[in-house]
Amino acid sequence: MLMHHLLYRGAEWAPEKVALRWVDRELEYTYAEAVEQMERFAGALNDLGAGRGDRVSVVAHNGMDYLMALFGCWRIGAIPALVNVKLAGELDYYFSDHTPTVVIFTHDAYDQVTAAASAVSSVRALVCMDKPMGEAKDLGELLRAGHKAPDDPADETAIAHLSYTSGTSGKPKGACLMHEPTMRATNCIAERLRVRTHESSFGPSALSSSYQLVGNILPTLHRTGTVNVMSKWTQETGYDAIEKTGSALLIANPTLLTELLHESKKRGKTPSSLRVGVSGGGPVPLPLKKAWRDELKLPLAESYGQSELGGFVALGFPDLEPDERLAPIGIAPPDKEVKILSASDEEVPVGEVGQMCLRGGYMWGYWNREEQTAKTLAGGWLHTGDAGCIDHNGYITMRGRFSELITVASRTWFPRDVEEALLECEGVTASSVVAVADDKIGDRPIAFVVCNESLFDMDKMKAAITGLVPYDLQHLQIVPIDQFPMTPTGKIAKAELKELAQEKFQ
Repeated sequence: MLMHHLLYRGAEWAPEKVALRWVDRELEYTYAEAVEQMERFAGALNDLGAGRGDRVSVVAHNGMDYLMALFGCWRIGAIPALVNVKLAGELDYYFSDHTPTVVIFTHDAYDQVTAAASAVSSVRALVCMDKPMGEAKDLGELLRAGHKAPDDPADETAIAHLSYTSGTSGKPKGACLMHEPTMRATNCIAERLRVRTHESSFGPSALSSSYQLVGNILPTLHRTGTVNVMSKWTQETGYDAIEKTGSALLIANPTLLTELLHESKKRGKTPSSLRVGVSGGGPVPLPLKKAWRDELKLPLAESYGQSELGGFVALGFPDLEPDERLAPIGIAPPDKEVKILSASDEEVPVGEVGQMCLRGGYMWGYWNREEQTAKTLAGGWLHTGDAGCIDHNGYITMRGRFSELITVASRTWFPRDVEEALLECEGVTASSVVAVADDKIGDRPIAFVVCNESLFDMDKMKAAITGLVPYDLQHLQIVPIDQFPMTPTGKIAKAELKELAQEKFQ
């Protein structure tokens, strides 16, 4: 089955049921209306010269047109190449990498889009979502023209989705996901999360991330449910939108899930329909899981995936778990086989740390990067580059990226251990550990914390976490910070923190 065929099936089974909703504008399409709009988008893209295998860049804020651009591309066999609108200033790199035929954008990215598009010969048309601008065509006018869509290529093995990695270990790479393995994976995700046909899911994070595709859009459409997206989340408006839409699942990152926790405590109640939060995009601090369980009385199911997967390595259950089940992410979904391998690709004993690797469905490869694709997919296993372990019950715990491990006085530190321990300190709401080079000890660990100023005391904090981590903390520096620099995908920007640490301690 192909991604866009979920709309066809929904239009056959429940044509008047709402399939897609953009909560900011209170715009919604039933399954029948979504199919009609998809055909219009497909016809418009075909008229602009986009066809099977061509890349269609989308540089825009979340919205209904963004969603329909995806479905229109899938309908004609084109490949949506998604770039976070916050990275509009770097479009030269992205356009030269995937050479789009058509670029669909939001008006506030006009200058960056036109400048980058002029540098690549592949672009045949620019399309502005909001209004006609310069040489760009107006999306509304194109859709009203009613151009006929071509025949559906209906190729399950075709590349369906090109989403860029966050670039934590080099330049961002375009991970190419195929229809069939991604559809199989997201059906399993829907099963794990127990999504039902009467339910709605709510996804406020960027549609440019593959997390939205595999966490919010496809699992819910597999069950003929209703998908909600939001472009302008705030703690207050997000809460209200979840309540108003009657959403059962919140598919978000740890930052937004923390904000919902605070807003629910402020109001003295959680959104009435919400039954589970699902977290992705970064590790979930253990105190956040505990707070959802103990204070909101709701489960927080952690997911661990990558742009390269089209699914998850591990996913928790939508249950109130006991303490011993909170630290691990969860178990592998049934479509995936996960093993912990050594540097020589040998399986390590149960409980030991190694690289998390999987098979059972993953990306086609990186766009235009054969050597890196071969390395990542060596031996038929996708190598995540992340350290983790599996227990005797199959529960997977992530320890961190190998590239972020630090060596202090010949001892390897997993920064996440210290970060989570610091969250247990009074007044600390966020933490992140980086390191600077030190001639005597190798790496000097620096922990940045967001903390109530009146409660900050480095010596007391170090004393408080001494029994919680297996490291000698004499070399640890703890530094207060007002707020963390963040990446466009909502992760703490550790590269910027490392620069700050170098300014202070080198």
